[in-house]
Amino acid sequence: MSDENLQPVFQIQRVYLKDLSLEQPNSPAIFLEQEAPGIEVSVDVGSEKLADGIYEATVTVTVTAKVGEKVAFLVEGKQAGIFEARNIPEDQLDPLLGIGCPNIVYPYLRSNVADAITRAGFPPIHLSEINFEAFYAQRLTIAAEQANANTEAPTTIQ
Repeated sequence: MSDENLQPVFQIQRVYLKDLSLEQPNSPAIFLEQEAPGIEVSVDVGSEKLADGIYEATVTVTVTAKVGEKVAFLVEGKQAGIFEARNIPEDQLDPLLGIGCPNIVYPYLRSNVADAITRAGFPPIHLSEINFEAFYAQRLTIAAEQANANTEAPTTIQ
């Protein structure tokens, strides 16, 4: 029986918190500040093949809160999932790992980050929903631009 006759398989094997760190470099003095902190959020996604048809997909979020130039807290969390993806057409596997899997693990990460911030003594920060399809498209555009920049490097003749 050839692979062409097999049905595609996509299953969640496990979702887990891979890493979570919290820093409060200016505590307890930062709790006395009256000014509301400014919040910066950065997001990244990744995937790795673990075995034949088994992949790990990760979403990493870093939340930094500053009052003026003082860091109130910095939380970094990495949520991961192990997924079985077999008989998926090659052109659909990368979008599945870059869009579908992050959509599954991100809600868990949002909850874990909000919980860590609350347990640190700060009001919870509820991270926004992310359109991972747009995020994926943006990453492809950036990768293509970088590839073009590397191939279009000026040459000098001496």
